[in-house]
Amino acid sequence: MSQQILRSALYMPASNQRAMDKARQLDCDAVIFDLEDAVSPDAKEQARQQVLEQLQAGGYGARKVVVRANSIDSPWGEADLQALATSGVKTICLPKIDSAEQLQRCSKLLESSGAPAEVTLWGMIETPRGVANVEAIASSGGRLEALLMGTTDLANELRVPVRPDRLGLQYALSRCVNAARMGGIVILDSVFLDITSEEGFRADCVQGHALGFDGKTLIHPSQVATANEVYGLDEEQVEHARQIISVWQAARDEGKGVAVLNGKLVETMHVDDAHRLLALWESQQRLEVVSG
Repeated sequence: MSQQILRSALYMPASNQRAMDKARQLDCDAVIFDLEDAVSPDAKEQARQQVLEQLQAGGYGARKVVVRANSIDSPWGEADLQALATSGVKTICLPKIDSAEQLQRCSKLLESSGAPAEVTLWGMIETPRGVANVEAIASSGGRLEALLMGTTDLANELRVPVRPDRLGLQYALSRCVNAARMGGIVILDSVFLDITSEEGFRADCVQGHALGFDGKTLIHPSQVATANEVYGLDEEQVEHARQIISVWQAARDEGKGVAVLNGKLVETMHVDDAHRLLALWESQQRLEVVSG
């Protein structure tokens, strides 16, 4: 799993130069320049050129820079991947991934177009077919680094009503989290469309965190702070992680078979998770220094 914390991943339309420039000053952990939903068909090629120029300009510090291409099955998908392969971008987001084979097709196109080995992929699960194949997708290895939920399209295809509790999406959300854990990759929750409801957005974040998501995809800068708060780590969690590692090491040094912290047994899985949290904390601290 990636050791860069991804509490907040903000979509920015690739057709909007000012928005892409503004992302350099925002506190999001990742910025996703969007060539797909945020760009009209007649502006696709111009937006692609703008994003290539933006990548060359750089200046995003420790933030992760991602480009969402158009679907490989769309009229623009192949050209997007061919252009992005040698653009310098380190991560490409692929919409509407329905199968591991489709993901591998994208990877092969990138490789044949000269993409360096370190270029990673984020795959979006937005359809019933994608959910049905998500275990194979998440465990396909290769360049895949993360899954992203796209519940707007998914809810439409499932014909479930849009509800604050996302009742009709619970199965798909949990199945995808489970698949991501099987594959050892990151998974980010879907966007919340009502940018006027801070209370609703917070509730959505809290629910997603409880379901096991690593972070949240966003559509507006006003959502960044809440996502960072809900999905972020605090000093208390970090101190607890350090204590777990400390008592575990002390028990090993003393030849004891059991380590205990505050009356609770400490097992290897707790130590592994503590190390994971500390790595994420270091990433969070680096991002906060850059943003601050």
